[in-house]
Amino acid sequence: MNLLSVQDLQTHFIFRDIDHQLREAKALNKVNLTLNSGQVLGIVGETGAGKSLTAQSICGLLRPPAKIVGGSVTFQGRELLTLSEDEINTIRGAEIAMVVQNPRSSLDPLTQIGAQLVRLHQTHTGGPLAGSRKKALDMMQAVGIPDPEGRFTAWPHELSGGMAQRVLIAMALINEPKLLIADEPTTGLDVTVQAQILDLLNELVARFDMGCMIITHDLGIVAHYCDQVAVMFAGEIVEQGPTREVFLTPAHPYTQQLLAATPERLQLGVKSQLGGQPPDLFNLPTGCLSQDRCTLATEKCGAPPPLIEISKGHLARCHFVKPAEKGRSKSNE
Repeated sequence: MNLLSVQDLQTHFIFRDIDHQLREAKALNKVNLTLNSGQVLGIVGETGAGKSLTAQSICGLLRPPAKIVGGSVTFQGRELLTLSEDEINTIRGAEIAMVVQNPRSSLDPLTQIGAQLVRLHQTHTGGPLAGSRKKALDMMQAVGIPDPEGRFTAWPHELSGGMAQRVLIAMALINEPKLLIADEPTTGLDVTVQAQILDLLNELVARFDMGCMIITHDLGIVAHYCDQVAVMFAGEIVEQGPTREVFLTPAHPYTQQLLAATPERLQLGVKSQLGGQPPDLFNLPTGCLSQDRCTLATEKCGAPPPLIEISKGHLARCHFVKPAEKGRSKSNE
């Protein structure tokens, strides 16, 4: 059984404009993805593609005017979208944890690091304070914070960016969740610290047998650290599959454009075809959402494209994708 299964998830922004007219922006359009324990899934796409909104929808962190209008989110066989706010609050922070982009804005500046960890553990687990303190120190050591005893009484402003991010990861893991969602976990960190944080996440996924979802715009992070990848455009996953196969044999034109726009490809003289405006979420096209930015687009793109399995586990949503021959996958070509 999958740890996490998202099926046809639709999240819209519904509000009234200054003229009191009801408006609806279709921000997520039938998102489908799965994640297993011990697996790292990377979600990539340009700004506004719906990556963070997908995570917020899964975790129940939406605020008006965002609203889930359809679909299913199943975690360990349990449907999350039908739970009450109290029930989802019990799961979030305990069984599902999230690491957000800016560690400094996420830590309480008026509370020492150790006290924040203890408070989080007490909220979901309870028990003696001494037990929560030991758990906090153990988790600080697990995420590579030097001198946990000394750092226990440190204030957030005394930490470097990389150390603050380690504290956030310790907070996310202190209640031993089964699913960790990391939203741009290395934003603002230098390259060396980025590598340390990502190595740490991979190590912890293996140690605790978690499922991990990394949301990023950096294809290099996905290539080096993720087992699976899902490519998003305009609130829709257009291609997904094993990272190596998707990167070596990208099937969807948008995935091909993303890969061609990486600095490494540009340095080799590959011309980037990525550009143009994303579709209007208030008035989405009836067919393929990327047709206005696709060099292959024809009249057939006016109809919704099918989701085609190219090889086992490698799928793309495009009229021009062809499935691999039976018994032969592209990775073996």
